[in-house]
Amino acid sequence: MNRGNDPNPFDDEEPEVNPFSQGAGKSRMPNVVASTLGFGRKHDATVDIPLDNMNDSRKKEKELSTWEADLDRRERDIKRREAAVASAGVPVDDKNWPPFFPLIHHDIANEIPVHAQRLQYFAFASWLGIVLCLVFNVIAVTICWIRGGGVKIFFLAIIYALMGVPLSYVLWYRPLYRAVRTDSALKFGWFFLFYLIHIGFCILAAIAPPIVFQGRSLTGILAAIDVFSDHVLVGIFYLLGFGFFCLESLLSLWVLQKVYAYFRGNK
Repeated sequence: MNRGNDPNPFDDEEPEVNPFSQGAGKSRMPNVVASTLGFGRKHDATVDIPLDNMNDSRKKEKELSTWEADLDRRERDIKRREAAVASAGVPVDDKNWPPFFPLIHHDIANEIPVHAQRLQYFAFASWLGIVLCLVFNVIAVTICWIRGGGVKIFFLAIIYALMGVPLSYVLWYRPLYRAVRTDSALKFGWFFLFYLIHIGFCILAAIAPPIVFQGRSLTGILAAIDVFSDHVLVGIFYLLGFGFFCLESLLSLWVLQKVYAYFRGNK
């Protein structure tokens, strides 16, 4: 064909190829990009997104519970060691009672478990009760001595008070305080032994049999009957002392029962 007569002399040239068209004359660039980036193929690798978040949360909860259990175990071990040290008497307790003239260490509110504080307060009232009984016994016997009862019963009443007050604290109240504080079976046994002796003494004092200086060194019922005929005023004091020892005996028996129930319940 004569190109000179051709209205479009550029028809024989290679047609322009659109690289983004879907024709057969497609450029190789999309294939290269596709092969490089991994798009557009049937068996291309997929990105796996983990779907076990619930299992991970359960695992974390399990680890947290294990950690908490370990902390609780360590705390119990520390408390057990502190109790062992306290039962051995290593720590020195500051004296804080009575407030006006501290002689002993006594802090039920901070050292005794909450569920045993009421029991400890009643035991403390029992110890204060025997202190009151012995002090009042000295007063009554002193009046009897002044009225001609003899000086020996006065000295005996003084001995009862000077020995009874500290011994009752050391032998049964302080062991009970430490037993409830540290849950020591040995301390509980020590308390039961000497508290029974304490109850026996209270009952003996309430009766006051005439076996030691006609029994007038103790303000019991028999001593009150004996002195009432001679001096009414002395008899009244002895009757009051008899009432105090009776109340102390009843309170002590009740405390003994409650402490035993507490000891059995803890064991």
